[in-house]
Amino acid sequence: MKNIEELSSANVGRLMLKYFIPAFIGVFVNALYNIVDRIFIGQGVGAEALSGISVVFPVMLIMMAFGMLIGIGSGVFVSINLGKKDFDTAEKTLGTGFALMLVVSAIIMILIYILKVPILESFGATRETFQYANDYLNIIIAGIPFMVIGFSLNNIIRSEGNARIAMISMILSAGINMVLDPIFIFWFNMGVKGAAHATNIAMFALMVWVLFHFKGKRSVVKLHRKNIKINFRITGEIIAIGMAPFAMQIANSVVQGLLNKKLIVFGGDLAVGAMGIINSVLSLVVMAMVAVNMASQPIIGFNYGAKSVNRVKQALRISIMAATAVSLFAFAVVQSAPGLIVKLFNSDSQILYDIAIKGLRYVTLAFPFVGFQVVASHFFQAIGKAKISMFATLFRQVILLIPLLLVLPNFWEINGIWFSYPFSDFLAAIVVFFLLLREWRRLGVLNMRYEAA
Repeated sequence: MKNIEELSSANVGRLMLKYFIPAFIGVFVNALYNIVDRIFIGQGVGAEALSGISVVFPVMLIMMAFGMLIGIGSGVFVSINLGKKDFDTAEKTLGTGFALMLVVSAIIMILIYILKVPILESFGATRETFQYANDYLNIIIAGIPFMVIGFSLNNIIRSEGNARIAMISMILSAGINMVLDPIFIFWFNMGVKGAAHATNIAMFALMVWVLFHFKGKRSVVKLHRKNIKINFRITGEIIAIGMAPFAMQIANSVVQGLLNKKLIVFGGDLAVGAMGIINSVLSLVVMAMVAVNMASQPIIGFNYGAKSVNRVKQALRISIMAATAVSLFAFAVVQSAPGLIVKLFNSDSQILYDIAIKGLRYVTLAFPFVGFQVVASHFFQAIGKAKISMFATLFRQVILLIPLLLVLPNFWEINGIWFSYPFSDFLAAIVVFFLLLREWRRLGVLNMRYEAA
């Protein structure tokens, strides 16, 4: 097969570029889901509505966490088995992953619906913003299966080397969302409910598209009905590999909930709205770095399984350079023009504008180190080292960021919230550097063994 041949022998730099371009376009338009919702709601409904849907953001992170647990776990295990030429296990992994998506979607729909009021209150909904948050979440809950299945299967499409198809999937879905948002929000005067309906319809289209792919000729692995069952051995592998991104998203949700609570204390509801703007910028930049990971993951996973250590190291080296370039560029743009970014989301509230500008500048102070940190943490996941990947990921979110958010605002108030981000980013990059250095040396030893054999 062409995909298998190029993963094993094509020039790594060219292959990375080939995979990066569609991955970047795909994640960019994916990031536009929440960003477009926030822009239309901030401009068309108001600053309090923007704060309301920002409260729902941690809940959406929980939904995405389960999609990443299954999608990334399945995708990496598919890549490794394709590298081993074990197509049967790769297809069983797809079937098991799909069965897990169905079960998990049903469970989280029920739990979030039952617990939505305490969840929203714990994530910072106030009397002024609760109704907006509740209206938005009520509708989004119905689209959870579309989101989990669509994103998970699209990740597996990318892992089998079909980066272009994965890109088209995201363009299709995000395009539908961007077209429907203004229609539902403005023309039908549905407000935040319209934004939620637009998102669900777009997610449904994504799910249908990716399901057709795995039944068609272009897929490397096929979704056979006989494989749609939970294989407990494969489930263990999926969970082990996918646990790091899952834990990262759950930790991110906890951080966002804590953050909203602190922002209300030190800045009020509009500070939560400002954080919604900042999160939109952060997600856009991090997604660009994630695109680098998506481009490298099939190459690293396949060649690690095929014992081609030099190609693994080469892909890692290129990934680090590319992600660092992205983070430096983002740092320069945000620091030089934060006002233009903020005005995209809301141009009416001067208080929101002032809070968001200062927050953007302070939060992104350590951006130059973030690219390396994101790529290095993902590398351990791509080679199946789940425990190290989880530690590298959670070290920033849990061990550093949460304690800093609890302590620094007591001294510097809202500025302490903003400074928690660069402090944790810089310290996490140092720790991940030493973990990666040890793994780099281990790969050198492995390469000598393989060559001797």
